[in-house]
Amino acid sequence: MQLIFIGILASLFFASTFILNRAMDLSGGSWIWSAALRYLFTVPFLLLIVMARRNMQGLLYEMKTKPREWLFWSSVGFGLFYAPLCFAAAYGPAWLVAGSWQITIVAGSLLVPFLSQEVKKFNDIQGKRQKLPVRELIISAFILLGVTLIQARETENIDSSKLLIGILPVIIAAFAYPLGNRKMMLICEERLDVYQRVLGMTLASIPFWLVLSFYGIATIGLPSSGQAIQSFIVAILSGIIATMLFFYATDKAKGNPKQLAVVEATQAGEVAFTVIGEVLFLGGTLPIGWPLMGIIIIILGMILHSINMDEKAI
Repeated sequence: MQLIFIGILASLFFASTFILNRAMDLSGGSWIWSAALRYLFTVPFLLLIVMARRNMQGLLYEMKTKPREWLFWSSVGFGLFYAPLCFAAAYGPAWLVAGSWQITIVAGSLLVPFLSQEVKKFNDIQGKRQKLPVRELIISAFILLGVTLIQARETENIDSSKLLIGILPVIIAAFAYPLGNRKMMLICEERLDVYQRVLGMTLASIPFWLVLSFYGIATIGLPSSGQAIQSFIVAILSGIIATMLFFYATDKAKGNPKQLAVVEATQAGEVAFTVIGEVLFLGGTLPIGWPLMGIIIIILGMILHSINMDEKAI
C-alpha cells in the first residue's frame, strides 16, 4: 500500500510536465527546449544530493564499468521518453498527451518476458525470463479503458492527422521509459541507490540533450527567459521530486514483477491530476459524462491494484 501511495504522489508531480509543456507551447516555446532544459537543469541538484550522501565515487565506478550500456539505456529511458512527450505537446492538449501516455501501464507489463534477470545458480550466471503478471495486466487494461473514455469525446473535434502526430510519439515514450528504467535496474542490481541511478542516467543522457540543444540553436535559436523559468519548474517538480519518488517505488518492487506492474499503474493518476491542472491553470473545463466515468474507472483500477497487492502480502 505504501508503494501505491508513493506512486500516486509521483503521478501528481509528473502531471506538472503535461500542464507546463502545453503552457509553454501555447506561449510560443519550442518543444526542443522544453525537453533539453528539463534534464540539464536537474544535473546540479542531483549532483548535490549524491555528493552530500558521499556516493559519487561508487556511481562513477559503476558508470566506468559499463559505459556503453549506461549511455544507450539512459538515452532510451530519458531521451526517447521525454523528447517525444514534449514534441506531442505541440500537437495536442495536455489531457490527450497525459491520457495517451497511460499506455506505459500496459507497456511495462508486456516488457517483462523480454527482460532477463541474471541470477546465480551453482556459481553460474543464467538468464531468467519472468512471466507476464496476468492479473495485474488485466487490471491495467481496465485502467486504460478509463483513459479511452476520457479521450473518446474530445478526439472527435481534433483533425485525424494531428491526432496521429500527437499520439505516435507518446506511444514511443510509453515503451521507452519502462524499458530504460528496468534495464538500468538490472544493470545496477543492488549496487546503487535511487539517487545514484537517477543522477547516473541523467549524466549518461546528456550527450542526447546536447545534440538536441545544438539542433535547437541552429534551427530556432535560444529559448526565451519565460520558457527557461517554466522548464526549471518542471525540472524540480517532475525531474527531481517525481522521478525520485517513482524510481524509489520501482526499486522497492523490482524483485516482484507483479508489484512493479502495480507501481507503474499508479501513473494513471496523472490523467486526473492533469485534467484538474488544466481547469485551474489553462482555463479548461471540468469533464462530464463519459470523460468523468473514465476518471472514476481509473481510480477504481488503482484501488483494485491496491487490493490485489494487499492480498499478495497476506
